[in-house]
Amino acid sequence: MNTNKQQHAVTLPRSKQRVIRTPHKRTVSRRSARKSFNIYKFTIWAVLAIALLLVWNQLQAMSPVVPNIPAKDVPPVTGLHPVVAQKKAELVASAKEKGISVVITDGFRSKEQQNALYQQGRSDSGLVVTQVQGGYSYHNYGLAIDFALRTKSGDVIWDLEFDGNRNGQADWMEVVAVAKQLGFSWGGDWEGSFKDYPHLQMDFGYSIQALKSGKRPPVESQP
Repeated sequence: MNTNKQQHAVTLPRSKQRVIRTPHKRTVSRRSARKSFNIYKFTIWAVLAIALLLVWNQLQAMSPVVPNIPAKDVPPVTGLHPVVAQKKAELVASAKEKGISVVITDGFRSKEQQNALYQQGRSDSGLVVTQVQGGYSYHNYGLAIDFALRTKSGDVIWDLEFDGNRNGQADWMEVVAVAKQLGFSWGGDWEGSFKDYPHLQMDFGYSIQALKSGKRPPVESQP
């Protein structure tokens, strides 16, 4: 009797066969690209967030640090800020060395004076010389001056093209250039239709709103 058992391969029905599929190369490639793109986006956003944080910290460090004193408790301003007064004197002296006589026509201006000046060219006769009422001018906080030129005959003029020192340059613009070197900003550079050509100011980074709220530049401030 033959005791060797004949072995037969058992074939399962097709419905019960376990089919193992491997991902298509193209599908894997797309998933990999999508993952890389997401990582790239995250990296970009992270870099931007860090950059913004650094800029914010730098701006905070540059901002003047002053006590937040209620406006009603702040002593009233009665004259030019010491730095502005010093730079004003330097401006006059530097212009004189160039053969230009500068006249400071206005400096600190009270709110009452500002309101009266605002009425000029409106309810009062004369030309409009300011666009702001009391409390909204840097003059009201001792941070601005106005200037004019004096000719050799003693006349005070506001002529932007006058060349009294005969060097081929307008004296007015020579004075403006010196003022900017000293740290002043010029009203002739203002954007918009109204430009205040005699106006020079040092705001020390303070907005009018900050000054109205009671903040003031320290005496040792730099322009």
